[in-house]
Amino acid sequence: MSAIVLPAPLWRRLASAAYDALLLAAIWTVVAMADLFLRGAAGLPLNVHVFRAELLLAALLFFGLSWTRGGQTLGMRAWRLQLRRADGRPVGWPTALARFAFAWLAWLPLGVGVLWCAIDARQRAWHDTLSGTEVVLLPRP
Repeated sequence: MSAIVLPAPLWRRLASAAYDALLLAAIWTVVAMADLFLRGAAGLPLNVHVFRAELLLAALLFFGLSWTRGGQTLGMRAWRLQLRRADGRPVGWPTALARFAFAWLAWLPLGVGVLWCAIDARQRAWHDTLSGTEVVLLPRP
């Protein structure tokens, strides 16, 4: 007998995002310290475009590695959520890259694309729909 898969409710997704935001802030702090140290050691001035690219790459690696290796970030694990493709298969790098890019579109207009979960029949955000993914609630252990 297979378990019924339920879409993740919006409040759990937002709680998970809050956890992940704290973890991402810590990762970005480490990246900023490494950048500052390496630039100082090499005597190079700050290049804001390079620094922003480093932060973007760090975020991409954090989410991409989490989603492609088990479908869960640390926040998603805490709230028993899992990302998967709409057909139920695990997420690969092309899908993770698309979801990451589309997530910017969902969060930028005041989070409207994320709040869309509240009215979508399958409780999917814009970046889920555009990347062919879904976030599901895992059963209690």
